[in-house]
Amino acid sequence: MKMHPADPDADLLAGAVVGEREAFRLLVERHYDRIHGLAWQLTGSRADAEDVAQDVCCTLVERIGSFRGEAKFSTWLCGIVFNACRDVHRRRRSFGGVAQRLAVLAGLARGPDGRDLHDALWVKSAIARLPPAYRDTAILVAGQQLTHAEAGAILGVAEATVSWRMHEVRRMVAGKPGADD
Repeated sequence: MKMHPADPDADLLAGAVVGEREAFRLLVERHYDRIHGLAWQLTGSRADAEDVAQDVCCTLVERIGSFRGEAKFSTWLCGIVFNACRDVHRRRRSFGGVAQRLAVLAGLARGPDGRDLHDALWVKSAIARLPPAYRDTAILVAGQQLTHAEAGAILGVAEATVSWRMHEVRRMVAGKPGADD
């Protein structure tokens, strides 16, 4: 495994890849807030974010050995979280949320708490109105502070596309008409 230059996680990562439990624990501990925060931004729900964070940590146990060092560990990890959130959205669409709503009505599960609604208001106002590609780009770049190149790698688009999308996000959030308007 090659290591991305200047990856602050290089030492812990090297240990985790060869099965050192303490290195893995410290790596997860170092990045847990980022995992949970990104999941919360992408799902809009504290409960979903907790589920995604737990799933990602379990997935890391299996996938840490496949880390190739082509990107920083934090970027690779954001990609895993992004895909896990995509899966949550996909499942929710496929079942239409019916099972979850029935579970809440039957008292088998909690509904969203007031903190979710209050804390995510800013996201749901401007960011939520963005088309999905722009929303995902904004969350990765502005919310997770990834470079345009890192976000492009996760989204599967060119760095220039991310730059253009961020320009458009700023325009849309500011309510300015675009060239197409």
